[in-house]
Amino acid sequence: MTRRSIALAAAALLLCLASMPLAAQKPAAPAAPATRTEPVDLNAATAAQLAVLPGIGPKTAQLIIDYRQKNGGFKKIEEIMNVRGIGEKSFLKLKGLITVTPVRSDRVAGGAIR
Repeated sequence: MTRRSIALAAAALLLCLASMPLAAQKPAAPAAPATRTEPVDLNAATAAQLAVLPGIGPKTAQLIIDYRQKNGGFKKIEEIMNVRGIGEKSFLKLKGLITVTPVRSDRVAGGAIR
């Protein structure tokens, strides 16, 4: 190959590359999760409702439900830190997103009516 043919091939390659759309464009950011308008009630939420909270996945959601059933419900939101895997840092992220409604006295820990 001569210098001229190498230069022509390089110029053709540059022209092709310049006319192609950039494949390395920044991908669109994933949509932000829907913002909750009401806090999640620890004493009434399903596992699916709990699992969408930040830092709470399906396993931790089930642990929350297990704790709720074993202890007759949550009396205050801070009790969520008694659930394995939820510490102070996690609680601070959840604090404004969770609530506790009083447990009715006609119900026992498992949810059965007396």
